[in-house]
Amino acid sequence: MNELYWKPAHELAAMIRQREIKPSELMDVTIRRIEATNSKLNAFVALRADEAMAEARALDEKIARGEKVGTLAGLPLGVKDLEDTVGLVTSHGSKPFKDNMAKKDSIQVARLKSAGAIVIGKTNAPEFGYTAFTKNLLFGPTRNPWNLERTPGGSSGGTSAAIAGGVVPISTGSDGGGSVRIPACYTGCYGLKPNYGRIPNDPTLGMQQWNDTSVHGPIVRTVRDAAIFMDAVVGYHPADPDSIPHPGISYAAILEGLPKRLRIAFHPDFGHLVQTDVAREIAKAAAVFKDLGHSVTTIDDPVPDTGRAWMQVGAGQGYAMLHEWLDKYRGDFGRAFATGTEAAVRVTWKHMGEAYRRRTEFNDWCQRVFERFDLQLCPVLPTEAFPAKGPMPTEINGQPLKHALDAVVFTYPFNMSGHPAASVRAGLTDSGLPCGLQIVAERYREDLVLQASYAYEQARPWNNKWPEI
Repeated sequence: MNELYWKPAHELAAMIRQREIKPSELMDVTIRRIEATNSKLNAFVALRADEAMAEARALDEKIARGEKVGTLAGLPLGVKDLEDTVGLVTSHGSKPFKDNMAKKDSIQVARLKSAGAIVIGKTNAPEFGYTAFTKNLLFGPTRNPWNLERTPGGSSGGTSAAIAGGVVPISTGSDGGGSVRIPACYTGCYGLKPNYGRIPNDPTLGMQQWNDTSVHGPIVRTVRDAAIFMDAVVGYHPADPDSIPHPGISYAAILEGLPKRLRIAFHPDFGHLVQTDVAREIAKAAAVFKDLGHSVTTIDDPVPDTGRAWMQVGAGQGYAMLHEWLDKYRGDFGRAFATGTEAAVRVTWKHMGEAYRRRTEFNDWCQRVFERFDLQLCPVLPTEAFPAKGPMPTEINGQPLKHALDAVVFTYPFNMSGHPAASVRAGLTDSGLPCGLQIVAERYREDLVLQASYAYEQARPWNNKWPEI
């Protein structure tokens, strides 16, 4: 059954519907794979193996009776440990929440389950998704299947390690500043950050989300896997006042419909340092679109720096949500997380005004780009994966970074602007680690991002090369 480990989700789902494999057989393979790999990867932090197997066997019987099943029927599903699924703790990677038992499923998990997916367990995340690498005081670090000394990224690092490690075929992610695209990039997976509101958000710890930069999104092995995932979860929900109506299309059905002769902008660096071999692979990946018959123009427009603005806009929500917990259990939170969250008290309305003006500057820059081009390409990250326990890079090509956020400078701007963006595998660095090309489209055009990603994937398939673990 080893050939099932890295098989795409859509192929596994088709095999189940066609009775080539039973859901219980796939679940058994998955449970055994978790047992074999988790001591190395630390991708999963909670399991419901017995319950998942019982649900898989019930699905066996349903299929044997000839009953109709969903598009994700029988697929073992990992759930990022920032998201609720009934019967499992949502710890948020934080000691004070180690017993925070979920009473119901999140909207996204409920929809995935309605499509037939079976939750197998929770995947590791940094404390409240705070960092670009996955480590916390509760569960320790998660490791990259390509090199166990390196990080799989964050904050959806447990998910990316599980996907790239051939552990589960689908798992949930979320992205408030790159937390889908960063781990997808560092592990060579496909990661999609949709438009804000495309997948409904739930209130967190009883508080309705008011930070419009954080979204749910899939990390998977192939673009088609992301499309069937999106087909299962998109559409308005009354619990989220910012959720938007269903797009009226099937993303899986339109994958092959990329328009011809697109105008594509390629910005190689945003004016920042990029690791030399990463830059080489990104440039080669961008050139593929020329081979596909599109116009690719390299641009060097100065890009407004939104790093400080992103931190200031996002800081308030965490503090508003957690200040009572911080007052009571300060010593149980990670030092960096607690210090960073408490810094929100120093953010004044003057700072917020400056942040939103900077956000507007970046939005205006995006508007000018998309007036001239249909798509924008750039790196996902300027480096390969750094050590599993951190710290984040402080220099690139021997030159010091001006700010810590320069290590993730290509992801958070598009959370500020809200544009849909994806990470596709660009290639491997000189040390054999994945790096990613980012594909960005105008707002609400996840269809175009997926179509461009799919066309690229057909030209440069990556699903035939995964790490051995």
